[in-house]
Amino acid sequence: MKQAHATTAQNRFLTFKLLGEKYGIEILSVKEIIGYQKTIPVHKTPEYVKGVLNLRGQIIPVIDLTLRFGLPEQEHSMYTAIIIATIHGISIGLIVDEVNEVANVADEALSNPPEFGSSINVSYLHKMAQVDNQVIMILDLENIMDSKDIQTLDRSSQEQPALS
Repeated sequence: MKQAHATTAQNRFLTFKLLGEKYGIEILSVKEIIGYQKTIPVHKTPEYVKGVLNLRGQIIPVIDLTLRFGLPEQEHSMYTAIIIATIHGISIGLIVDEVNEVANVADEALSNPPEFGSSINVSYLHKMAQVDNQVIMILDLENIMDSKDIQTLDRSSQEQPALS
């Protein structure tokens, strides 16, 4: 006779840092992580769009998350990385200060982000997670880039000549 085990649902997030704060994104959205590399600028794109890069023949638009969140641009270090994630069906590179780990988070450790009022935009946050006495802000990738942004990025990646 099989014994029933009480299991806690786990969620998996890739965690990373931006300006010393810990963030996470759904691991299923992550395609790969690469070291920081220069991008080729694309004209007529928002400031947070740093350009495009050629990743094994695929042109990937790259955004700087600190600039996207309205934070000051940072100098890149040896820990700076680009997370290649799928947002609205398109591969997009996300520049982050440092990639940490994959965190397993129980459902009960997740909560909705607090309401800060109109001065702070929490629309980029999906959940808040409590893990080992740390708070991880779980991003909502679908809200980071709206459909107009995605169309602009998709168009810019298609218009680039073959990059080497």
